[in-house]
Amino acid sequence: MTGKSERDMEKDQEIPSPASGRTKREKAGDQDARISGKALGRMVESFMKFPGIGRKSAERLAFSVLSMPKEEASGIAQAIIDLKNSSRYCAVCNNITEDDVCVICRDPRRDETALCVVEEPSNILVLEKSGTFRGKYHALLGALSPLDGVGPEDLKINGLLDRIKAGVVKEVILATNPTVKGETTALYLAKVIKPLGVSVTRIAYGLPVGGDIEYADENTVQRALQGRREM
Repeated sequence: MTGKSERDMEKDQEIPSPASGRTKREKAGDQDARISGKALGRMVESFMKFPGIGRKSAERLAFSVLSMPKEEASGIAQAIIDLKNSSRYCAVCNNITEDDVCVICRDPRRDETALCVVEEPSNILVLEKSGTFRGKYHALLGALSPLDGVGPEDLKINGLLDRIKAGVVKEVILATNPTVKGETTALYLAKVIKPLGVSVTRIAYGLPVGGDIEYADENTVQRALQGRREM
């Protein structure tokens, strides 16, 4: 396992240009357009804009669309348009919603004293599927990355602080990703939130259920030991 995406592996297979010594690849869409038509070429280029989709996967998807009944393909196209036209960020937590305020924020049964902070709205969907957390959320719409020019002012941190200052929240759970960016974001948030007088906790990391210690990397094992609890 190399951990490379299909797009990365395809780049590794590029042939260096004899003239410049740099890797040079003809745009996938242009080549497909020359062979099979401009419409198919545009479709391939469009699919390659999705994360993790390389040329081969884009071509498979394009040919799959081509083989669909016209009504089914039209339905997919309309679903994309409806998603862009109808979806927006929740005015409170930045979750994806079709209303001004999302269904989680409107639910009176949710625990308003517990606030789980995540990087993206997609993280909320994953946490909700677990059925464990019954509090509310706040999506930052990103993570701190000084090297990429992403600072605190580029994230939805002010809205988070305003919610905490309202006095209802008692615990803030930092559920940013276990990456360098996620850890940097969590450390920054802990620093600015703790003076507000609320409890700040970080989600635990460890071995996956059903996993084997033999195949776990050193960092995962280390986190699992640090996050141990009494039984």
